Amino acid sequence: MIDRRSLIRNSSAAGFGALALAAVSSGSELAYGATEGQTGHSDGFPAHLTAAERKHLKIFDELDFEIFTGQKWDRLHESHARNIRVHWPDGHFTDGIDKHIADLAALFVWAPDTRIQEHPFRLANGQLTAVTGYMKGTFTKPMPDGKGGFIQPTGKSYNLPMATVGIWNKRNTMDEEYLFWDNQTFFAQIGLG
Repeated sequence: MIDRRSLIRNSSAAGFGALALAAVSSGSELAYGATEGQTGHSDGFPAHLTAAERKHLKIFDELDFEIFTGQKWDRLHESHARNIRVHWPDGHFTDGIDKHIADLAALFVWAPDTRIQEHPFRLANGQLTAVTGYMKGTFTKPMPDGKGGFIQPTGKSYNLPMATVGIWNKRNTMDEEYLFWDNQTFFAQIGLG
């Protein structure tokens, strides 16, 4: 049996891929970002998903498409537990929804048009979800450098493949969230790499 938390925590893209393979090998069907008619189910999800799996994926779609993209931070509790642990692509983690909101809001300071509008690949298996998407935006405002200064905007856009793995609780919120994207590609796209 695969220890999924350890696998996710100790590897990046390889962990995400292994999670997907583990789900497939255990008989789970992938939930692609399909439209009605492609899957035979009106909400775009395979018919076999449990009610909880379907709910988690729907909550996650709304999280990225409406709450994150629209900066509706007062609604983040709909998908995130109060004491959520969030693992970031650079290896650090944060605890608590308030810190997570502050970190997410900071992305919009220097790229106010930041958005996620599609999930081409979605997977649900019990209390786990894995979702891919594209985070897009444009570096148009000064970026705080963490030392009291600012990096001037380059005007360059980014279109970054990303993935999020969530571990859900019985209250239908995530207790843990793992964020994956390539920071080197990200900085190169905005002209800082």
